[in-house]
Amino acid sequence: MRRRLATLLAAAAGALAVASPASAAPADKPQVLSSWTQTSAESQNAWLSARADQGAWSAYGFDWSTDYCTTSPDNPFGFPFQTACARHDFGYRNYKAAGTFDTNKSRLDDAFYADLKRVCSAYSGLKKTSCDSTAWTYYQAVKAFGSSAAVDGARAA
Repeated sequence: MRRRLATLLAAAAGALAVASPASAAPADKPQVLSSWTQTSAESQNAWLSARADQGAWSAYGFDWSTDYCTTSPDNPFGFPFQTACARHDFGYRNYKAAGTFDTNKSRLDDAFYADLKRVCSAYSGLKKTSCDSTAWTYYQAVKAFGSSAAVDGARAA
């Protein structure tokens, strides 16, 4: 009788384990996402570190895909904007998946502009002025047009 009870309990435990959502993201996923999509250099650096070790974050189910700067050049006039575009895509894709894109879009765009300005801070003189102007243009473009084009277009491709 004990053996049969133990077998039934083991089977029930196995059934519960199968029924439990093993792929459920950790409860702090919104906080982690928020911490990686702020305007600060610390936020950018934390995201860069996580991006370099995506496997450590696999339980969170983040969408790391990117088309970089979509249809704009990734490195306009030699300015390396590609990584800033990748972090911007990360924010857009993951907030859209969470259903909270509209309330976060403005901050995501501001973080993108902050990232671009950090790129431009490496230059001086006319080169910096040109970079800053290009960064402003990219920022204005995402503010005006960056809602679904980058995300939905990438998924359709």
